[in-house]
Amino acid sequence: MCWTAIAPKIKMENYSKARTVEQPCVCPFPGLAADTPEIHVKDGSKIRNLLRYALSRMEAKTRAADEEVRPQPEEGGVEAPQEAPGRPLCRHVVFTASGKGVSKAITCAEIVKRRVKGLHQLTKLLYGTVEEVWEPLEPAAGLDSLTVSRNLPVIWILLSREPLDSNQPGYQAPGRYDALWTQAANREEGGGFSGQRPGHRRKRGGGGGGRGKGSGRQSGRSREAAKGQS
Repeated sequence: MCWTAIAPKIKMENYSKARTVEQPCVCPFPGLAADTPEIHVKDGSKIRNLLRYALSRMEAKTRAADEEVRPQPEEGGVEAPQEAPGRPLCRHVVFTASGKGVSKAITCAEIVKRRVKGLHQLTKLLYGTVEEVWEPLEPAAGLDSLTVSRNLPVIWILLSREPLDSNQPGYQAPGRYDALWTQAANREEGGGFSGQRPGHRRKRGGGGGGRGKGSGRQSGRSREAAKGQS
């Protein structure tokens, strides 16, 4: 039985999630070379291992160090395969992620662009399908297994040494991120990120406007001294 939405009458406390199957999504960038690395970023993937592999395929000076230190397999994420020594540099690299791994894929792409200058970027946002299979806790109760299908946002980021079609939606020319970093640095130097809020003024004085000891009040010693004089 396949359900796109669970009816309100079904009590999900009688079910347990058996497995989750994510349907593969087709790469939206046609015409890429067969040796183009397609890096699938998962929520449990480590960014340093992803960058080490991507830079080893795009940057010449990191290849020797990468051949000496190989990344270890990750837990909770599918890492890119190890590269064979002596393989030529790639003209393209693709990062893809879904769900919680989207932010990591964006971070990896931005770091690679800062390391390898002159890269063109093309970003595509799609939807993938995830199927959740729920099994009844008590099969003897006559309940059927449920398959819930839901859409999951998927991001695809293409970084290319060669120029791309600038008319495509999601295109980003090389060097555009430099302007953002320059603006952020200028705001910091100009005091734009000061700790005080705009229009905030510090109170002067020692808090005379607050509640305190009134002028008509006297301490215990002053009262005793006054009694002795009388």
